[in-house]
Amino acid sequence: MDKKLLAMLSCPVCKGDLKLNEPRTELICYQDAMAFPIREGIPVMLAGEARTLSTDERLDKR
Repeated sequence: MDKKLLAMLSCPVCKGDLKLNEPRTELICYQDAMAFPIREGIPVMLAGEARTLSTDERLDKR
């Protein structure tokens, strides 16, 4: 994912920062405990498409 695009994106729910999880191809919002998928290189920034982070993922804020 392009670093400039990542810098421009924010969580659609809380407007907070997102972290890229490259192995899972997701953008993570730790404030809302949501993971937004990246499909074919395009971030899907819809709350309905996001998955909820597990407790372990919430604690692992690399």
